[in-house]
Amino acid sequence: MVNDAKAPNEWDVLAGEAFNAVWRAHADAVNRALLGRWLGRSRAGRILKTDAFDEAMGDGALEPLDYATGMAVAVDVAHSLLKAAAVRHPALQVVCADARSLPVRPGSMDCAISLSTLDHFDSTSDIGLALGELARALKPGAALVVTLDNPQNPVVGLRNVLPQSPLRATGLLAYQVGATLDEARLKRALAVAGFQVDGSAFILHCPRVLAVPVSNLIARHAPRLRKRWLGFLMAWEGLGRSPLARRTGHFVAVLARKPY
Repeated sequence: MVNDAKAPNEWDVLAGEAFNAVWRAHADAVNRALLGRWLGRSRAGRILKTDAFDEAMGDGALEPLDYATGMAVAVDVAHSLLKAAAVRHPALQVVCADARSLPVRPGSMDCAISLSTLDHFDSTSDIGLALGELARALKPGAALVVTLDNPQNPVVGLRNVLPQSPLRATGLLAYQVGATLDEARLKRALAVAGFQVDGSAFILHCPRVLAVPVSNLIARHAPRLRKRWLGFLMAWEGLGRSPLARRTGHFVAVLARKPY
C-alpha cells in the first residue's frame, strides 16, 4: 500500500497508530482467500510483495508456507512499516525501495503480489512504470496478483473525486489516495507491460464506510463478538459472484502471468 517515495513520512506516522485490528483481520482474510484461490502452491519460491503495510499492521496476506518454502521479500518506502513488519514476521525480508525502481535482478522472482499499492501514486503513468518493473523482476511464467481501488464502485469513485482534506479531517480517510484504473484499463496496462492476463475479480464487498467503525467498536468494547462479526463480513464476499460485483467490490483484482 505504500510506495510514494515523496511521502514516506505520512506512512511512518500511520505505522505508529493503533489500527483497527478487527478490520485488518477481515482485509487480510479477503486477500488470503484471493491469493489461495489464484496462486495455490504456485507461490512457493521467491515472492515479491510491493508493500509491507499488511504485515506491519496484522497477520498480513502471506501464509506461513510462503515463508517456509522459499523467500518472501516486502519492499516499502516507510521505514517504520518495514520495521514493524519485520518484528511481526521475522522470516520476512524487508527492503526500503520504491515499486517503480525495484532493487532486484531481472527474472529473479517466482511470484509477485501487489495489494492496493500502486493506487497510491499520483498518476496512472506511475502505475505503468511499476507494472513494467514487476515484469522485469519476474521469471518467465511467473504470476502477478495486483489489486487497485475500484473506481466502478460508486463509493470509491466518489471518494476519489472529492477533496481529500475534509475526508481526512473527519477520519473517513486515513491516508492519501492516488490514481487508479478500472478493470479494462488495468488489463490493458498489464498487457502493455508485457503480461498475459489470466483472470479478474472484485473483492471486499461489505460497505466499508459502516463496517470499519463497527469493527472498531467491536475491537474496543465487544471482543467476544469478533468471530461472529468477521463471519458476517466475509459473507459479503458472496457478492463477488453476482452481476453487481464490479459495483460492490472496493478493489479490482487481476491475475496476470509473464509469458515464457
